[in-house]
This record gives sequence, structure tokens and C-alpha cells, in this order.
Amino acid sequence: MLHLLVAYAIDLGVDTDWIVIDGDREFFEITKRLHNRLHGWSGDAGELGQAERDHYRSVLRINAEAAIFRVCPGDIVILHDPQTAGLARHFDERGAIVAWRCHIGSDYSNGNTEEAWTFLLPHLAACRSFVFSRAAFVPPELTKKDVWIIEPSIDPLSPKNRPLSPIRRRELLAQAGVLPGERAVSKSAVLAGAGPFSSEDRVVAQVSRWDYLKDMIGVLHGFAEHVVGLSDARLALVGPSVDGVADDPEAQAVLEECLVAWEALPHRARRAVRLVALPMVDVVANALMVNATQRHATVVVQKSLQEGFGLTVTEAMWKSRPVVASAVGGIVDQVPEGTGVLLQDPRDLDVFGRTVRGLLAEPDQLPILGRRARQQVRENFLTDRHLIDYAHFVEHLTAL
Repeated sequence: MLHLLVAYAIDLGVDTDWIVIDGDREFFEITKRLHNRLHGWSGDAGELGQAERDHYRSVLRINAEAAIFRVCPGDIVILHDPQTAGLARHFDERGAIVAWRCHIGSDYSNGNTEEAWTFLLPHLAACRSFVFSRAAFVPPELTKKDVWIIEPSIDPLSPKNRPLSPIRRRELLAQAGVLPGERAVSKSAVLAGAGPFSSEDRVVAQVSRWDYLKDMIGVLHGFAEHVVGLSDARLALVGPSVDGVADDPEAQAVLEECLVAWEALPHRARRAVRLVALPMVDVVANALMVNATQRHATVVVQKSLQEGFGLTVTEAMWKSRPVVASAVGGIVDQVPEGTGVLLQDPRDLDVFGRTVRGLLAEPDQLPILGRRARQQVRENFLTDRHLIDYAHFVEHLTAL
């Protein structure tokens, strides 16, 4: 999203810069903790006490000192998500107009969400405006502030979403080792030596980060227990290589847990399931492999336990794929009736399995759902709408 919005702004003659912060492992453990608790989940159950506050401030102070010369009085600075909230005071003191965007959250409040907001709110006092992707994510302390609701979008021309011919799709999946064929990468992305699927296999795919809230292991168990043996479909759980995701310290543990669970499956289920870690060395190549995976899939699932928005749902819908997704967070806004199936309880693996089997058993209905899904994205979740929303937002900020 940011790549395109920044590019559009530059094309329109707006002097625009993009700054990426840096941090150590402890910083990203703290911000991952904040991320999980904003979603209402305890995560690693670690502390968010004074020591964590001090370290968070220290890392962001160093980032502010490195970036402050790039900001002038009167500039508009939009900070994104918990990692950057601690920069607000520094840019405000520089004379900038500071806004904060948060794309994560929970539809309900509990002790975890309250702890996260208690940590973050002091850092947000210097912000003039706030952007959330869903009204339910706005905490009570900010409801009387200047709050905008702007839903995310996808770029239909990006490597992740551009059209791919069937031949090109098969080439990309062969490169990843998901389908048979010549490989252009030195190492298969399919883990544990499981080997490729057959080109004729029907594939159910979930493409996600290796994150506990994406519930990859729940998808694995739900498919193995309630789809294998009752359908000829195969399952691909696809995520990034954990070596390429420095700001997500839980990814390695989640992937290892999935591998242990896969190895414990009965032989028949192991043959039907693949864990795929796509390389991140070349971000364009990675995006093309994700694109090919979603287009190749017969059904795309996103069985998240909590979700800010869930761009992988929109990406799959744009590719006319029928989706089975959890009725949580922003996913609810993306999948109206007739464009896919929402799981009211994502932890119910029996219902998940029956839902996937039901779609696979009606192949004539899949293209109908797919066409409706694509139209839903065309009308609501492409970048032209997103750009217009942000143009209005920036115009508003200049008038403050």
C-alpha cells in the first residue's frame, strides 16, 4: 500500500519521503507484544512495564535523531502502527503536523487491549489526527479526537496482483517447488522434503505470515482431520522465509510448531499437506510466487483468530478466488454475503472442514463466488479509492 501511495503522491507533485525505522530484537519483541495485545491476545505473555517503556523510547529517540533533519516545520508526518508511535513527540517539536495510522485492533476490549493502549496513548498525545481501518478499533480515549476511518486497498498492477497466464503461474510454482518442473531457485520453498503437488491436484491455500493469530496450525489440523479422506484436495500453507522477516520475532517459533505438527500427521494427511516458506531475497519474485499461489488455488482460506483487515483476503478475491475466512476484524467488511463464506467461530475446526468440503463439492458455484468477489474488490478496495481518501485526509490536515 505504501509503495503505491507514495509513488502516486510524487507523481502528483507532492514532495514526499518515506522513512523506515530500525530497532534491535528487544524492540521488535516489545512492538510484537503491542501488536498482539491490540488484537486482544496476550502473545508471549511478556511484560509491558517500565523497562519496556524505557527501551521503546530509547530506540525511537535514536531513530528520531537520525530522521529529524528530513522533516521541516509545517510538513505532514503520518506515522504507521505501534512501532512508530514514539516518534510523534519528536516530529511535533520540530513543527510538523503529525498523524498516526493504526491498521490493527480488536472489536472488543479486554485486559490485553487496555494494557496496549495504556502503553501507547502517552506517545500519541502529540498527534493531531488518527486513521483507523475500522471504527471498532478506535479506543474510547480517542473517540473524541480527530479520527478518520480509511480502509486499506490493493494495487491491481503490482507483482502480487497483476494478471498471470496459466503457463507463467505454473513456471513460478515450479520455481518454488510447489508444482513439478524446472526450478530457477537453488532451494525448494516446500519444507521437510515433501516435494511438489501434482499439476492436476486441487489446492486449498492459506497465504499468511507465520503468526499465531493467523492460525496456520489450526488450518493444518482442521484440514487434516476434516478434509483429508473426504475430498481429493490438497492444502498449501504458504508464508515467507523466516530469515527475511526481521521485525517478527515469533515467526520462527510458529513455523517450527507447524513443522512438528505436520511431521506428526498420519501418512495420508502428510501427503496432502505442504508447508511452503517463500524466499524473501527478491521481493518482486516473492510477490509473483504469492500471486501464482493464490491464482492456482481452487479455494483460498484465511482462518485468522483476529485480524486488522486481512489484505490476503482482498488479494484472493481480486483474483476471482472463492474464500473461506474468519468473521473477525476487517475481514467482515470485505466479504459480504454471496462473495465467500465467513466462519463465525474460527476455532471450530469441524465447521471449517465442512465449509471447505462443501465448496469443493460444488465446482459450478466456485466461479460465481469468484466473479462476485472480484467485483466487490473493484468497487471498494482498489488504490484509486484509497488515494482519494488520503487526499481528503491530507487536505484536512493542511487546514488544521
